[in-house]
Amino acid sequence: MDQMIISNRPPFFPSLPSTVQKLHQQPTPPCTIKLTPNRQQERHSYQIHHAQPSLEETKQIHARMIKTNVDHIHATLLDSFQPHSSSSAKHNFLITSYIKNNQPEVAANIYAQMRKGDTQVDNFTIPSILKACSRISSTRLGKEIHGFAMKSRLDSDVFVNNALIQMYSECKCLEEARQLFDKMEERDVVSWSTMVRCYGKNRLFGEALELIGEMHLMEVKPSEVAMISMVNLFSDLKNPTMAKPMHAYVLRNNSKVEQMGTPISTSLIDMYAKCGNLGYARSIFDGFSNRTIVSWTAMIAGYIRGREFEEGAKLFVEMMEENMLPNDVSILSMIIECGFVRALELGRCVHGYILRNGFALSLALATALIDMYGKCGKTRYARALFDIMEKRDVMTWTAMISSYSEANCIDEAFDIFTRMTNTGIRPNQVTVVSLLSLCAEVGALNLGKWVHAYMEKQGVESDIILKTALIDMYAKCGEIDRAHRLFTEALHRDICLCNAMINGLAMHGYANEAFSLFSEMETMGLKPNDITFIGILHACSHSGMVNEGKRIFERMGRDFKLVPKVEHYGCMVDLLGRAGRLDECHEFIKNMPIKPNMVIWGALLAACKLHKNPKLGEIAAIRVFDIEPQNCGYNVLLSNIYATDNRWNDVAGVRKAMKDMGLTKEPGLSSMEVNGSVHEFIMGDKSHPQTEEINKMLSEMIEKLREFGYTPDTSVVMLNIDEEEKESVVNYHSEKLALAYGFISTVPRTPIRIVKNLRMCDDCHSAIKLLSKIYDRVITIRDRKRFHHFKEGTCSCADYW
Repeated sequence: MDQMIISNRPPFFPSLPSTVQKLHQQPTPPCTIKLTPNRQQERHSYQIHHAQPSLEETKQIHARMIKTNVDHIHATLLDSFQPHSSSSAKHNFLITSYIKNNQPEVAANIYAQMRKGDTQVDNFTIPSILKACSRISSTRLGKEIHGFAMKSRLDSDVFVNNALIQMYSECKCLEEARQLFDKMEERDVVSWSTMVRCYGKNRLFGEALELIGEMHLMEVKPSEVAMISMVNLFSDLKNPTMAKPMHAYVLRNNSKVEQMGTPISTSLIDMYAKCGNLGYARSIFDGFSNRTIVSWTAMIAGYIRGREFEEGAKLFVEMMEENMLPNDVSILSMIIECGFVRALELGRCVHGYILRNGFALSLALATALIDMYGKCGKTRYARALFDIMEKRDVMTWTAMISSYSEANCIDEAFDIFTRMTNTGIRPNQVTVVSLLSLCAEVGALNLGKWVHAYMEKQGVESDIILKTALIDMYAKCGEIDRAHRLFTEALHRDICLCNAMINGLAMHGYANEAFSLFSEMETMGLKPNDITFIGILHACSHSGMVNEGKRIFERMGRDFKLVPKVEHYGCMVDLLGRAGRLDECHEFIKNMPIKPNMVIWGALLAACKLHKNPKLGEIAAIRVFDIEPQNCGYNVLLSNIYATDNRWNDVAGVRKAMKDMGLTKEPGLSSMEVNGSVHEFIMGDKSHPQTEEINKMLSEMIEKLREFGYTPDTSVVMLNIDEEEKESVVNYHSEKLALAYGFISTVPRTPIRIVKNLRMCDDCHSAIKLLSKIYDRVITIRDRKRFHHFKEGTCSCADYW
């Protein structure tokens, strides 16, 4: 693959459908690669060139203005662009030109000079400079401009107000945006569409829908741009039942239905594709006579997103046969979709097409490829592409960091981050969120704290997205008190912030606190969403609050008009199963209005193993294997159920079937962070450089446990071996190895934090309770299900997990 990245001969993939393979075979004439414009395009390009000067030309104009004084310019470059203009107009022109040339900081400086001097700041200056505020995410400057507009009585101009709403939206100041919108005496259709887009971009879909309803009641006729904003909102909602009414709304408000514009038609194609209704998307596409490259790209990307790769490839070939050649944007869209659905083979095909057909590997394309390979778990491919790039921007570095984050490669991710900052590139919000998410996933609290300190030291603005990431990181790293403190300090709270806190409380077993926060949300008028209810139901499940869980599940539809999804039914199955109400749980599944999936039956199977019910476990297992026979985890669960019932022949049968299918059990892995490095432990692994010291410590731990009357619980060993061998097995479980390393590598009486990839067994749970008392340590372990805080011989889960 490394060679594919730098070669013009990408490999052939015989496993792909034949139409997809045509991506490797389709010839493209050399003349089409350069995309040479015709005379009309050249004339248009010339006009654009003179309407939008380059950065170099803008700098020359700016220098001449400074040198000669703008009021006395005659034969300058500026006169060829803006002849007979006032001083204000010429400054406005410069501000706009710098922004279009991606120099918002310079534009802001020009505005500052205008304010200091005698040049008038008018209602054309304000919207332009507000775009610069959005680009540099400067809420402070934006608010200063807002104050100046009010003082100068420019705030009565609807154009200025629309620009202010847009600026607040881009800077994530939604309350300020809505307050300004509500105070506007005059609103046009742009005001409404800007506010709808503001809510949509920040994923506040409920508020956006309410605003659309209000717009309809006030009989505001939407423009095509406004309707595109609405359609894009419904695309993000991914709700197929709401897509058709939106389509009907577009048709009712379009004066010429038979001549619907290309942009709105393309948006409808994208909406139906994202809602999973590819049939409707294709019918719009087929009935659309004036297709553009954007229309083709939307339909192809829809097929990729829907995992209909054969149809997507057919359409790609058909597009080229109609002489509609893909451009950078269409290729970029396909790469992004391949990454989204983890379609590695197709992504490699598209990469091969890029190389073979002479596309310049722009920063955007290279970044998308790195991101795609990272999402597909191919960090080596992503790194090979990253290393050969001569130029990198913040998004390229961030894509590489995100790739390592996807693979939980914490050392490599922080190494790239260090190199990035050493080159003088300032990380953006996405970079920091990727690092915080990685720290949360592997439980690296100290590194997470370092990222938090870096944010504060570098003055990275901690908006609501970063605050949410910080709360999530501290909660998943065991510092639930620190997470809650950040939450209470947050001046602005949205649904995502509240959900992060509720899920954190649920993981730690604080069900009452989670319910209190849920009630607080209702008081604030913050409507809970699907994720909120998943968090609350998990909290009930971890605390055995069955009746409360049932009530909250009923309220979901009755009080909040939310239709429960399969995930919510899964939470209810887990709640009932964990409480030992297996027959009720089985009846609940049989009466579900939607078809149970593997997760539903898997939750019942796990409950049967926990409460030793092999008969019902077999029923659940049959259902699971009907859906996904090669699922290793559930095969192991069934084997363990048989082992608990001493049905060793059945155990052997399951394990033979697993071997025949090439399935291997996921090994128990525990990790802990010491001095910024994450150490991993697997039972029987002797690769750690301090293995000898760890084993000595482990022997000491076992001896002290025996002195306190501890006897190993060998029932957790699902192997047909003698008791002595079983004792040896439980003594070397990965969390005990990690704990032994924690004892020898940290200062006495300091807390120890461990992350385990599987559920902790009963024996380790009992042993670590005692060890917390023997060694006077607070020991925090996050297993697959929840957190366990061991202190003075007790656990926060109260032995219910």
